Amino acid sequence: MLVALRVKNFVLMDSLELRLEPGFNVLTGETGAGKSIVVGALSLVLGGRGNAEQVRPGADEAEVEALFDVTGSEQLATALDAAGVSSGGELVIRRVVQQNGRSRAYLNGRLCTAGELQALASELCDVASQHESVALTDPSTHLGYLDRFGRLSTTREALAAEVEKLEKVVAEIREVREAERGRVEREAFLGFQLQGIDTVSPQPGELEELAAERQRLRHAGRLRELTEHAAARLDQGEHAICDELAKLSKDLRAAADLDPSLEATANTLDGLFSELREIAREVDRYAERAEANPSRLSEIEDRMYRLEGLLRQHGPTIDDVIAARSRIATELEGLGNVETKLEALEHERDRLLRVAGDRARQLSQKRREAGEKLGASIGGELADLGMGGARVIVDVAPLSGERSELVVDGARLGRDGIDRVEFLIAPNKGIEPRPLRKIASGGELSRALLALKRTLAESGPAGLYVFDEVDAGVGGVVADKIGRAIADVARHHQVLCITHLATIAAFADAHFVVSKQVDGPITKSTVKRVEGKDRVAEVARMLAGAKVGPSALKAASEMLDEAKARSAAVVASPKRGAKGRAS
Repeated sequence: MLVALRVKNFVLMDSLELRLEPGFNVLTGETGAGKSIVVGALSLVLGGRGNAEQVRPGADEAEVEALFDVTGSEQLATALDAAGVSSGGELVIRRVVQQNGRSRAYLNGRLCTAGELQALASELCDVASQHESVALTDPSTHLGYLDRFGRLSTTREALAAEVEKLEKVVAEIREVREAERGRVEREAFLGFQLQGIDTVSPQPGELEELAAERQRLRHAGRLRELTEHAAARLDQGEHAICDELAKLSKDLRAAADLDPSLEATANTLDGLFSELREIAREVDRYAERAEANPSRLSEIEDRMYRLEGLLRQHGPTIDDVIAARSRIATELEGLGNVETKLEALEHERDRLLRVAGDRARQLSQKRREAGEKLGASIGGELADLGMGGARVIVDVAPLSGERSELVVDGARLGRDGIDRVEFLIAPNKGIEPRPLRKIASGGELSRALLALKRTLAESGPAGLYVFDEVDAGVGGVVADKIGRAIADVARHHQVLCITHLATIAAFADAHFVVSKQVDGPITKSTVKRVEGKDRVAEVARMLAGAKVGPSALKAASEMLDEAKARSAAVVASPKRGAKGRAS
């Protein structure tokens, strides 16, 4: 529901704030006053194209902001979540158009694209005019309307769940077949990789151990030289450190015999002497072992080269190589079972296709039955709106099955079933039914859309309906019926109607008047809500023209009272949407 529309420097309007009521809102005014500007502003925030002509002369930029109440709309909530927009039940859309024609768009303060706004438009508003309709003239929406009318949404959702499972199996079959086409080459490649790893047979921690051993062998001569010198200094030759330490230990032991308080110190020195003597022996043994071994060094370097080759392919660590070996072996084993797996998948696909096919056929039959009732119901509404010769057909046809993997009785199977639905209308007798979007007469199109909306009022998604000059080419009794029809739609949806006819405006819950003033060199349009005597005066102007006398005012007052009484009677009467509804 549109709560408020704010406009600044847009076309002829320097500023405007329009606050709509939940029910029937009407917009009236003299021809050329700027009523279409309001629809243009609304179209802009719904993703319409921005251009320099929309900026009021003398202004730097035009700005349009709309506040929507989006509570209760699951589809819209899903779309907003996908766009990363947090709504909290309210959605503010803002468009700014600069003098050069460039524009910016915002969703709840987040910068977005016009395309994102267009994706939300059908959930927020439906504009019906002589020139456009956002939703009902789009055939892609017709299947949804038919299913709502026939109460088939639950059946369609059950089918969608079956088709989703079927699509997953088909996708897996496609992957397996793709793998099968390159199986021989893949097996050869994987076998080559596996053999390469097994030939080397890397072991955890092996590379580090080899690197340490290579380091020792490369410096064997220097290591021998250093350790021989250390061994000699520790325990060989004159003035060896161990000999000197032994003398010190002997002297300290003699002192401890004289003073027992030195016993612990003497014991510590004895321990140090024993440790140093053991170190001297270990260094001497190392020096004896430290010798060059070119053959072993070559063997180590060759082994490390082969291990590093595996690391370049599967690394960066030996553990990664071992893990890769496990994966390759598993994939090789799986390739050997492709035919068995493919056979099982195809069997499951055929089973799911039978189940989904039966559901799709049942859904298609129910759609055809509901389509006949819907067409008859819309035709009845058109007769009430002065198009008694109009005939409406809800065309339920099979989807083309060409180039599709999922086919039921020659029709392509999708999550919505096997049907393509489109509303066709013959406005007059003797004319072949044509799609709504191809109807030549703007008045006929507007009334056809009104009839559709009245029939689908209870089943269609709640939101804002905009009727722009739906009264074109009608008057008298037909205009009165159109007013009552719009009032009936407004019981279930918010409505904004732009009209020249007093008989339609009289049914509105809220009445707004557009007027135009000349302020020096600039022409401005303003919008004002009228109530009480002001509203009577506006309805009288619509009845009598420029000269409004007492008789016109009296007629306007009576018309408003009568419309109010009729609206109350409509509310008290049974819901029209229940008549002719499919079970």
